[in-house]
Amino acid sequence: MNLDDKSLFLDAMEDVQPLKRCADVQWHPSRNTRMPPRIDLLQQENFLTTDFLDVVPLATPLEFRREGLQSGVIDKLRLGKYSQQASLNLLKQPVEQCRQMLFSFLHQARQDNLRNLLIIHGKGREDKSHANIIRSYLARWLPEFEDVQAFCQALPHHGGSGACYIALRKSEQAKQDNWERHAKRSR
Repeated sequence: MNLDDKSLFLDAMEDVQPLKRCADVQWHPSRNTRMPPRIDLLQQENFLTTDFLDVVPLATPLEFRREGLQSGVIDKLRLGKYSQQASLNLLKQPVEQCRQMLFSFLHQARQDNLRNLLIIHGKGREDKSHANIIRSYLARWLPEFEDVQAFCQALPHHGGSGACYIALRKSEQAKQDNWERHAKRSR
Protein backbone atom coordinates (compact mmCIF):
# COMPACT_ATOMS: atom_id res chain seq x y z
CA MET A 1 0.00 0.00 0.00
CA ASN A 2 1.58 3.28 -1.03
CA LEU A 3 1.28 6.56 0.86
CA ASP A 4 -1.58 7.88 -1.33
CA ASP A 5 -3.61 4.69 -0.86
CA LYS A 6 -3.05 4.78 2.88
CA SER A 7 -4.14 8.43 3.20
CA LEU A 8 -7.22 7.76 1.04
CA PHE A 9 -8.10 4.81 3.24
CA LEU A 10 -7.62 6.78 6.45
CA ASP A 11 -9.73 9.64 5.08
CA ALA A 12 -12.50 7.23 4.12
CA MET A 13 -12.45 5.56 7.57
CA GLU A 14 -12.30 8.80 9.56
CA ASP A 15 -15.88 8.70 10.89
CA VAL A 16 -16.19 4.89 11.24
CA GLN A 17 -17.08 3.65 14.73
CA PRO A 18 -16.15 0.13 15.92
CA LEU A 19 -19.06 -2.26 16.30
CA LYS A 20 -20.18 -3.09 19.81
CA ARG A 21 -19.94 -6.68 20.88
CA CYS A 22 -23.22 -8.12 19.65
CA ALA A 23 -24.09 -10.93 22.00
CA ASP A 24 -22.82 -13.14 24.67
CA VAL A 25 -23.00 -16.75 23.58
CA GLN A 26 -21.54 -19.20 26.03
CA TRP A 27 -21.06 -22.90 25.43
CA HIS A 28 -20.78 -25.12 28.48
CA PRO A 29 -19.85 -28.52 27.04
CA SER A 30 -19.79 -31.46 29.41
CA ARG A 31 -16.95 -33.96 29.41
CA ASN A 32 -19.01 -36.43 27.38
CA THR A 33 -20.13 -34.03 24.66
CA ARG A 34 -18.98 -35.13 21.23
CA MET A 35 -18.33 -32.28 18.87
CA PRO A 36 -19.50 -33.22 15.37
CA PRO A 37 -18.33 -31.21 12.38
CA ARG A 38 -19.96 -27.79 12.10
CA ILE A 39 -22.44 -27.17 9.29
CA ASP A 40 -22.18 -23.94 7.36
CA LEU A 41 -25.23 -22.10 8.68
CA LEU A 42 -25.20 -19.74 5.73
CA GLN A 43 -26.40 -22.63 3.57
CA GLN A 44 -29.58 -22.93 5.65
CA GLU A 45 -32.39 -20.46 5.23
CA ASN A 46 -33.71 -18.75 8.34
CA PHE A 47 -37.39 -19.70 8.49
CA LEU A 48 -38.26 -17.64 11.59
CA THR A 49 -41.18 -15.32 10.88
CA THR A 50 -41.24 -11.57 11.44
CA ASP A 51 -44.88 -11.04 10.48
CA PHE A 52 -47.50 -9.45 12.70
CA LEU A 53 -46.72 -10.03 16.38
CA ASP A 54 -49.13 -10.65 19.22
CA VAL A 55 -47.38 -9.12 22.23
CA VAL A 56 -47.32 -11.48 25.19
CA PRO A 57 -48.33 -9.51 28.31
CA LEU A 58 -45.59 -9.24 30.94
CA ALA A 59 -47.82 -10.97 33.48
CA THR A 60 -48.01 -14.07 31.24
CA PRO A 61 -45.01 -16.38 31.76
CA LEU A 62 -43.42 -17.85 28.63
CA GLU A 63 -44.17 -21.54 28.43
CA PHE A 64 -44.49 -24.15 25.70
CA ARG A 65 -44.61 -27.94 25.67
CA ARG A 66 -44.89 -30.26 22.70
CA GLU A 67 -47.65 -32.81 22.79
CA GLY A 68 -46.43 -36.12 24.14
CA LEU A 69 -43.67 -34.63 26.30
CA GLN A 70 -43.75 -36.14 29.77
CA SER A 71 -44.94 -33.76 32.47
CA GLY A 72 -41.90 -34.67 34.59
CA VAL A 73 -39.62 -33.18 31.93
CA ILE A 74 -41.38 -29.80 31.96
CA ASP A 75 -41.48 -29.86 35.77
CA LYS A 76 -37.71 -30.44 35.95
CA LEU A 77 -37.16 -27.75 33.32
CA ARG A 78 -39.30 -25.27 35.28
CA LEU A 79 -37.35 -26.06 38.48
CA GLY A 80 -33.98 -25.58 36.74
CA LYS A 81 -32.97 -29.22 37.38
CA TYR A 82 -31.21 -29.58 34.02
CA SER A 83 -27.74 -28.08 33.76
CA GLN A 84 -27.49 -25.39 31.11
CA GLN A 85 -25.09 -26.44 28.36
CA ALA A 86 -25.12 -23.12 26.51
CA SER A 87 -26.62 -19.67 26.83
CA LEU A 88 -27.46 -16.84 24.47
CA ASN A 89 -27.75 -13.21 25.53
CA LEU A 90 -30.16 -11.17 23.38
CA LEU A 91 -30.23 -8.09 25.61
CA LYS A 92 -30.57 -4.78 23.76
CA GLN A 93 -30.24 -6.33 20.30
CA PRO A 94 -32.42 -5.34 17.32
CA VAL A 95 -35.19 -7.80 16.42
CA GLU A 96 -33.59 -8.92 13.14
CA GLN A 97 -30.27 -9.53 14.83
CA CYS A 98 -32.03 -11.54 17.57
CA ARG A 99 -33.74 -13.57 14.86
CA GLN A 100 -30.42 -14.38 13.17
CA MET A 101 -28.63 -15.07 16.45
CA LEU A 102 -31.37 -17.40 17.70
CA PHE A 103 -31.44 -19.29 14.41
CA SER A 104 -27.66 -19.81 14.44
CA PHE A 105 -27.57 -20.60 18.16
CA LEU A 106 -30.23 -23.32 17.99
CA HIS A 107 -28.76 -24.91 14.89
CA GLN A 108 -25.30 -24.98 16.44
CA ALA A 109 -26.69 -26.39 19.69
CA ARG A 110 -28.36 -29.12 17.65
CA GLN A 111 -25.11 -29.89 15.82
CA ASP A 112 -23.29 -30.07 19.16
CA ASN A 113 -25.93 -32.47 20.57
CA LEU A 114 -26.86 -30.05 23.33
CA ARG A 115 -30.21 -30.46 25.05
CA ASN A 116 -30.60 -27.74 27.67
CA LEU A 117 -30.17 -24.08 26.89
CA LEU A 118 -30.73 -20.69 28.47
CA ILE A 119 -31.76 -17.60 26.53
CA ILE A 120 -31.54 -14.22 28.22
CA HIS A 121 -33.97 -11.84 26.52
CA GLY A 122 -34.54 -9.23 29.19
CA LYS A 123 -37.77 -7.80 30.48
CA GLY A 124 -39.20 -4.38 30.05
CA ARG A 125 -41.43 -2.48 32.44
CA GLU A 126 -44.21 -2.16 29.86
CA ASP A 127 -45.88 -4.54 27.40
CA LYS A 128 -44.66 -2.48 24.41
CA SER A 129 -41.04 -2.20 25.61
CA HIS A 130 -38.26 -3.54 23.38
CA ALA A 131 -37.35 -6.36 25.80
CA ASN A 132 -40.94 -7.58 25.86
CA ILE A 133 -41.13 -7.43 22.07
CA ILE A 134 -38.07 -9.73 21.90
CA ARG A 135 -39.68 -11.95 24.56
CA SER A 136 -42.88 -12.09 22.49
CA TYR A 137 -40.94 -12.98 19.34
CA LEU A 138 -39.20 -15.78 21.25
CA ALA A 139 -42.63 -17.14 22.23
CA ARG A 140 -43.41 -17.28 18.50
CA TRP A 141 -40.01 -18.38 17.16
CA LEU A 142 -39.10 -21.20 19.53
CA PRO A 143 -42.07 -23.45 18.61
CA GLU A 144 -41.12 -22.99 14.93
CA PHE A 145 -38.07 -25.21 15.61
CA GLU A 146 -39.10 -28.86 15.53
CA ASP A 147 -36.26 -29.71 17.90
CA VAL A 148 -37.56 -27.42 20.66
CA GLN A 149 -39.52 -29.73 22.93
CA ALA A 150 -40.32 -27.20 25.65
CA PHE A 151 -39.43 -23.85 27.09
CA CYS A 152 -40.35 -21.96 30.23
CA GLN A 153 -39.41 -18.97 32.34
CA ALA A 154 -36.05 -19.30 34.10
CA LEU A 155 -35.50 -19.24 37.84
CA PRO A 156 -34.54 -15.87 39.38
CA HIS A 157 -30.82 -16.70 39.62
CA HIS A 158 -30.78 -17.37 35.83
CA GLY A 159 -32.74 -14.23 34.93
CA GLY A 160 -36.32 -14.95 36.02
CA SER A 161 -38.93 -13.51 33.67
CA GLY A 162 -36.10 -11.99 31.60
CA ALA A 163 -34.81 -15.43 30.54
CA CYS A 164 -36.09 -18.84 29.53
CA TYR A 165 -34.94 -22.43 29.70
CA ILE A 166 -35.16 -24.48 26.52
CA ALA A 167 -35.23 -28.27 26.18
CA LEU A 168 -34.22 -29.65 22.80
CA ARG A 169 -35.17 -33.05 21.41
CA LYS A 170 -32.68 -35.81 22.08
CA SER A 171 -30.53 -36.54 19.02
CA GLU A 172 -30.36 -40.01 17.50
CA GLN A 173 -26.77 -40.32 18.76
CA ALA A 174 -27.85 -39.40 22.30
CA LYS A 175 -30.69 -41.94 22.13
CA GLN A 176 -28.22 -44.61 21.04
CA ASP A 177 -25.76 -43.67 23.80
CA ASN A 178 -28.56 -43.79 26.37
CA TRP A 179 -29.73 -47.18 25.12
CA GLU A 180 -26.18 -48.57 25.30
CA ARG A 181 -25.66 -47.17 28.81
CA HIS A 182 -28.88 -48.79 30.06
CA ALA A 183 -28.13 -52.06 28.22
CA LYS A 184 -24.81 -52.32 30.08
CA ARG A 185 -26.57 -51.88 33.44
CA SER A 186 -29.00 -54.71 32.78
CA ARG A 187 -26.26 -57.25 32.09
